[in-house]
Amino acid sequence: MKLIEVNDSSTTRKFLHLPVDLYKNEKCWIRPLDKDVEQVFDNEKNKYFRNGEGIRWILEDDTGKTIGRIAAFYGKNFAKGNDQPTGGLGFFECINDKQASATLFDAAVNWLKSKGMEAVDGPVNFGDRDKWWGLLVDGFDKEPNYCSNYHLPYYRELFEAYGFQIYFEQYTFGRQIDGAVSDRLHDKAMRIRSNPSYSFRHLETSRLDEYTEYFRVIYNKAWTKHIGISQMNESMAKHIMKQMKPILDPKIVWFGFYNDEPIAFFIILPEINQIIKHLNGNLNWYGKLKFLYHKWRGTCRKVLGIVFGIVPEHQGKGVEGGLIYAFKDQIQGYYRRYDYMEMNWVGDFNPSMIHVLKQVGASAVKTHNTYRMLFDPEKPYKRHPILH
Repeated sequence: MKLIEVNDSSTTRKFLHLPVDLYKNEKCWIRPLDKDVEQVFDNEKNKYFRNGEGIRWILEDDTGKTIGRIAAFYGKNFAKGNDQPTGGLGFFECINDKQASATLFDAAVNWLKSKGMEAVDGPVNFGDRDKWWGLLVDGFDKEPNYCSNYHLPYYRELFEAYGFQIYFEQYTFGRQIDGAVSDRLHDKAMRIRSNPSYSFRHLETSRLDEYTEYFRVIYNKAWTKHIGISQMNESMAKHIMKQMKPILDPKIVWFGFYNDEPIAFFIILPEINQIIKHLNGNLNWYGKLKFLYHKWRGTCRKVLGIVFGIVPEHQGKGVEGGLIYAFKDQIQGYYRRYDYMEMNWVGDFNPSMIHVLKQVGASAVKTHNTYRMLFDPEKPYKRHPILH
């Protein structure tokens, strides 16, 4: 076997094409857009290169056939909140061969050690947690969402045989659009609706800049207390909204207010992998035409809840009930544009959010594992702390 660093167009092409061969018999796998994968490794487009490094390899057998790939990376944000400097590995793909997978893992681990890291998480993204995060271990009968990992079942054994341990489990919850929510959530919604200080409304595209700032303010108050999540500045918020804008459906993006001050959001998007699966990884001019055609045709009947947030001072007051009911009343009422919904993953370390999703009437339909391995086997291993 031969390990080769990805550093030119030929090795890049092999890195991108390997999954096409590995998953050719997997009916639920959706080929990601090549540009979405390559953007992770573009040091001009990926902000994480400003304070870190990344490297990737392919593995070939003795005949020159590509049989594996992996990437390794580190940065100051990966070490934040950890007991030791912790790097990451991701974009792992491999044939069912422990020697091959160990060769790939060895390359990543040794490189991270040379950079001063003392542990590694994987498979993760050289970027934010909302993309390419975790190893699929349950839900192989479900199609992956946009920029979400889909894996072969034997990958779990390859990771755990090498010495990786579960750091946290990630659950993707799903449900049909039609149907009831729990009585308790209903009661919360009715109680919050009876208070005239609270109001809920969906995004207005004519006021996009204003809502972008609402999003930023709420996000910073609600989410930056979590490990590995940094403050969002104004330019980052505008960039995120700019990325979402081509697929944005304003009627399914909801905000909550208290005396007209923004306090909560529920960001929901059309699940565009339902369109991307028709593009074969390419968003060239023909791919863009096909994308526009399927968008016009209404091919996408599935939505994805991206992120949900409530500022701390209004948590525990039933705001989530009011927000969810505002969305429910519309999408089950006059705006019957979608049939099925999934929520972006929630970690086992966030029991309060899991509780909310169960009240919504959703159940876990996919599980991903984020693994961690400490380079010093004598050091005590700890799982991700529970959020309270």
